[in-house]
Amino acid sequence: MAHSLSAKKRIRQNLKRRALNRARKKQVRLSVRGLDDALHSGDRDKAQAALKAAIKKIDQVASKGTLHANTASRRKARLQKRFNATFAGSSA
Repeated sequence: MAHSLSAKKRIRQNLKRRALNRARKKQVRLSVRGLDDALHSGDRDKAQAALKAAIKKIDQVASKGTLHANTASRRKARLQKRFNATFAGSSA
C-alpha cells in the first residue's frame, strides 16, 4: 500500500487512466465488430462506411496514446486488407 501523498495520487491517476484506456479500446473493438458484420452481409457500401468509421476510431484512439502508432497502422492495414479480399473482383 502506498504511503506518500504522491504515490497515492499516482494510484488514483492510474485507475482513471486505465478506465479511459479500456473504454477507448472497447470502442475500437465495437467499430471493428461493425465492420465484421458489414463484411459478412456482403453490402459493399455498408462495409465501406464501417471501414471508414473503424479507421477513424483507431486513429482517434492512437492519437490519445492508448494504442501505439504502429499498432494502429497495423490494425488499419489488416482491416483494409480484409475489406479488399472480401470485395475483390467486384466493381463499384
